[in-house]
Amino acid sequence: MNFENHYASISVTPTGVGTLFIQNAGNLNILGTPVISGIRDALAHVALSPSIRVLVIRGQGDKAFVAGADIKEMAALDHDTAAIFISHLGQLCEAVRQLPIPVIARIPGWTLGAGLEFALCCDLRIASTATKLGMPEVKVGIPSVIHAALMPRLIGKSRATWLLLTGEIIDADQGLNWGMLDKVVEPEQLDTEVTRIANGLAELGTIVLAQQKRMMREWEDESLETSIRKSIGEFASAFDTGEPQHYMGKFLKEKERRS
Repeated sequence: MNFENHYASISVTPTGVGTLFIQNAGNLNILGTPVISGIRDALAHVALSPSIRVLVIRGQGDKAFVAGADIKEMAALDHDTAAIFISHLGQLCEAVRQLPIPVIARIPGWTLGAGLEFALCCDLRIASTATKLGMPEVKVGIPSVIHAALMPRLIGKSRATWLLLTGEIIDADQGLNWGMLDKVVEPEQLDTEVTRIANGLAELGTIVLAQQKRMMREWEDESLETSIRKSIGEFASAFDTGEPQHYMGKFLKEKERRS
């Protein structure tokens, strides 16, 4: 089921791969309040659409994924309006993080500040060699907040400290080496690779992927011992869904056919 508003549109393939396009946000896909609201509405649609098994998020064009929040809008904020603005941005990031389906960020170029936080809330980040990453908020007088808190968990305290305090930009290779990106390919290969990964995920069971994502979120707050203990029950409950029987049976039939 397709969806469109002024700032976001969604197309869905017959295999269940949805693509959310950020649109009418400038050639750098900047996140201002109207854009944030439009994308949140699109994500709410995805959350209620069982036909969408995987979501790819991309900006318009290849200059940027999202190059940050709208500085022109932020420059006019005061204490109260700043709290409202950043709360809405945090809700957008959390809406992506909590989707029960795999989410892939297609990253062709500039991914800065709020855009990088938005990307970090996606499950997988596939980038081109032209990608540039950074958290330059301190250079315009504001701290990096909300989902920048994911960075120490993802890339370690020292690397997060470097990015957050210096505001310096790193390239795709460094982003890959630091674990901020999952794959880096040449620009002309980006769509092919995103499609390959998305189609592979769409072939998997939706229940097990949702279960795995939920467990991963819980692991962020639980002790290791708790996560290990709870996972026994999670493993057993998977067999109530029918997906293990289906996919294991399919695997065994294919193995038998090849032998």
